[in-house]
Amino acid sequence: MTKIRLRFVQAFTAHGKPYYYFRKPGCARIKLPGLPGSAEFMDAYQSAIAASAPPSDIGAKRSGPGTVTTLVALYANSLQFKHEIATETRRTMWAILQKFRDEHGSKRVALLRREHVLAILDGRPPFAKRNWLRALRPLLDFAVSIKWIAENPTTDIKAKVPRKGEGFRAWGEEQIAAFRQRHALGTRARLAMELFLNTAQRRGDVVRMGPQHIRDDPEHGPILHVRQQKTDVSLHLPIFPELQEAIHAMPSKGRHLTFLVTASGKPFSPAGFTNWFRGACNEAGLHGFSAHGLRKASLTRFAEAGCSAHEIAAFGGHKTLSEIAHYTRTVKQAALAREAMAKARTKLSKTMGPTVKNRKKANENKS
Repeated sequence: MTKIRLRFVQAFTAHGKPYYYFRKPGCARIKLPGLPGSAEFMDAYQSAIAASAPPSDIGAKRSGPGTVTTLVALYANSLQFKHEIATETRRTMWAILQKFRDEHGSKRVALLRREHVLAILDGRPPFAKRNWLRALRPLLDFAVSIKWIAENPTTDIKAKVPRKGEGFRAWGEEQIAAFRQRHALGTRARLAMELFLNTAQRRGDVVRMGPQHIRDDPEHGPILHVRQQKTDVSLHLPIFPELQEAIHAMPSKGRHLTFLVTASGKPFSPAGFTNWFRGACNEAGLHGFSAHGLRKASLTRFAEAGCSAHEIAAFGGHKTLSEIAHYTRTVKQAALAREAMAKARTKLSKTMGPTVKNRKKANENKS
């Protein structure tokens, strides 16, 4: 075949038919329609070029040195942004930084003060205010590191989110039993539920788990090796019998690199899994329950079993013990309330004199 001279374009032939792909290092492969030179081919090629441009190229030349636009471009191309922030967090931060750049791109970073940051945050809902602060703080830390500003104006700004209710609904034993009854062993839905319940991991980590992550330990049996996307913490988790049973019940034909796949055999995206699993919950009559609620149920089970905060953190991969309280507050409250009642009843029984006891017994006999 004639050599393709367009940059990043590769040609392949299958069954006598040519196929063309845009393949740029570090980017996903994109299939190009038609033949090189045709309108549809060139349109798709130009779109692929634009989509593969690094974030730092976007708007980097619209303002001079020292502006918000240039700072955002430099930070987006920095090692801190690319390698020290989890993928999902980076995606959220980048959307906020783009908006910040669009609204204040021509302004000088050196003139940014605490009152300006407060004005930017003012009027935003609590969760949005917190997310904006989480995006701006590392950006301005970066500005300090390259000596654009002397200190970070967000340092002493806090954006607390008032806690209302209990967040995602934790599954109880009744909901777990209902799901198991509706989705038998050997189904994708059952395996998904057992993975969440018996690993206590987040959605982004569960959808990436596969057979290659299970390794046999001579002393402790099969161990699931997980590296958390959000925290970059490496975990070695023993496998519960219920999860082992669910994995073995899946058809051996057509095994994939991930335990959970779509109907077409492809790995789930986090958002795609959420929609699919919500449907599986609805089929079991569990409207309003989610995969994250299974993570809460798993951690609650550990708390009810009397596990310490350190033991629960070791399984869930939490970096701070304060995070555990979010999942175990109800369990602790109920246990403390029972203990308080027992102590109160014991104290009352000791202070009740013989005369009072006899009078109470006589009244009971009369009645």
